[in-house]
Amino acid sequence: MKIGFVRVFVTDLRKSLDFYTKTLGMEIDYTDEKNWAQFKSGEDVSLAIEKSDPNYMEQGSKLVGRFVGVTLMVDNLQEQYDRLVSKGVEFTGRPEKKPWGGTLAHLKDPDGNVLTLMQETP
Repeated sequence: MKIGFVRVFVTDLRKSLDFYTKTLGMEIDYTDEKNWAQFKSGEDVSLAIEKSDPNYMEQGSKLVGRFVGVTLMVDNLQEQYDRLVSKGVEFTGRPEKKPWGGTLAHLKDPDGNVLTLMQETP
């Protein structure tokens, strides 16, 4: 068994597609233009966004607007952070070096879903 997709739930697919492609620079692998889009990753697992009713409840928590636990790997986190801030992307804080050696920063997509940018330190 292997992981196929990591899904991020959104309320406006078109707005989210613009954010993930134009702002984050991700490339679309497939979209039905209404409810689903997946992005190229070069790996077995893909990031996908899926339109969801923000009032839908699953086990008592909303699917939209939460910390999703998705980490996007970058070569130069500070450069990406500065670029995204200049485009108006909201971060929960500045990039932070962790004791295990990597550097993390958390950003919000248009629905408030929180994604992690990570740079590994050699």
